Amino acid sequence: MSAEPLSSTVWLSIVGIGEDGRDGLSPAAAGALDAARVVYGGRRHLALAGPLAAETRAWPSPIHEAYPGILARRGEPTCILATGDPFHYGIGAEIARLVSPAEIRAFPLPSAFSLACARLGWPLAECGLVTLHGRALSRIVPHLQPGARLLVLSWDGATPAALAALLRGRGFGASTLTVLEAMDGPRERVRAAGAEGFDLGAIDPLNTVAIAVSGDGPALPLAPGLDDALFENDGQLTKAEIRALTLAALRPHPGLHLWDIGAGAGSIGIEWMLRHPSLRATAIEARPDRAERIGRNAGTLGVPDLTVVVGAAPGALVGLPAPDAVFIGGGVSAPGLLSAAVTALRPGGRCVANAVTLEGEAALLAAFQERGGSLRRFAVDRASQVGALHGWRPAMPVTQWAWTKP
Repeated sequence: MSAEPLSSTVWLSIVGIGEDGRDGLSPAAAGALDAARVVYGGRRHLALAGPLAAETRAWPSPIHEAYPGILARRGEPTCILATGDPFHYGIGAEIARLVSPAEIRAFPLPSAFSLACARLGWPLAECGLVTLHGRALSRIVPHLQPGARLLVLSWDGATPAALAALLRGRGFGASTLTVLEAMDGPRERVRAAGAEGFDLGAIDPLNTVAIAVSGDGPALPLAPGLDDALFENDGQLTKAEIRALTLAALRPHPGLHLWDIGAGAGSIGIEWMLRHPSLRATAIEARPDRAERIGRNAGTLGVPDLTVVVGAAPGALVGLPAPDAVFIGGGVSAPGLLSAAVTALRPGGRCVANAVTLEGEAALLAAFQERGGSLRRFAVDRASQVGALHGWRPAMPVTQWAWTKP
């Protein structure tokens, strides 16, 4: 849903509020709150802002069910309460997609991340920022880099212990977790414990976790071409060297959506999503057992939001959101597959297809002759034991067609 047409007047106020309630509001923010005829917010926010003369509306679940009611009040003084900075993992960005920013006046307070850095003396610009509020815990995995400082918005009071268990399980038990509860209010508490012996209890559901990452666990490298051993697979896997070349050919940019057709172990879609948090991918795999394996690999490697579709292409492609990029790693010679993929691709999108069979190579040659693009062949030899000595053992050569849709 896009923003509504521009209005000539500001009617919607978005007020950030902290645990100190009204005492922490600026005069302008308090004035906007008091001038509103209706105030939306969580029950905790409404209590912190009280007393309120306006009509109050607690957020429903799911929260988007309140949006039509807010839009129906256009022109009427309306206020939305949010935690701290409404535009940092907050409601502000969602509302700004529905209402023109020219109709909004926002009054942000320090975010939980800013408050945590102020308590710890950490430079905010050098910290990894992660939200686990309503999101899978494994999203933290790509951020587990040696020496990293992470700030994590928790889902509830159980999140810190769950994070400690994840760190221990991945070899980062030497990390220190600092739990900052109900910051900037009378219930504020800051406690620290090591992941290895994490024993903090009775943690307030409103908490932020600061993690100083330490340990000898395997960190995911920032370059494409992850070790093949990181992927659970049955042999249907684009190997590391070819995977790195394929990701380079796909040319990922922020915000793009990839179709990984014939996904096998899901390695291309997973590595695509690891390049940037805004990237999305849909893995299409005909075999249910492999589709389940893709989901496990995605969770283990920190991209649990990868979408997995079970079905054979091209039939399984019908009705899927249009892609900005397409990779075909298996079955490229199937009748109609390549044509269906490039037809679905958005203008300016990128198609990359790999083949190891003569039939697949013939399909790519035909596509190259018809549409242009680039055609390349890769050969990789690996050192392998030959008796007591070693020699080169060649892998099957891979032919790759890459093309940008006009």
